[in-house]
Amino acid sequence: MSVRDIRSHLAAMYGVEVSPDLVSEVTDAVADELAIWQNRPLDAVWPIIYIDALWIKIRSGSVVSKPVYVAVGVDMDGCKDVLGLWVGDEGEGATTWMTVLSELRNRGVEDVCIVACDGLKGLPEA
Repeated sequence: MSVRDIRSHLAAMYGVEVSPDLVSEVTDAVADELAIWQNRPLDAVWPIIYIDALWIKIRSGSVVSKPVYVAVGVDMDGCKDVLGLWVGDEGEGATTWMTVLSELRNRGVEDVCIVACDGLKGLPEA
């Protein structure tokens, strides 16, 4: 979201007016926490992992639709956890799915009982 989008959202949802500088300060402050979350170690065993790609409009100079790859795991206690989000540049190809699966493995995932997904292009090859 752009700073303008965040300000508009806060005004619409909470009736709060904030300055662009405050929005920038807050987003900069959480950037390190976001990086830590994105690279945190994961449990070795997951009974279920749901994976999919969502097409989201992203502002990158101009507004373009890009796939955001999502992995949500259900742990041994039955609790859901977002394992990761990855913004892709192209469609749902085997190369991108291999990157997602490799990152999950590198972060500690060793065994998954069920991977639930729809007809993801490129996933069987990955």
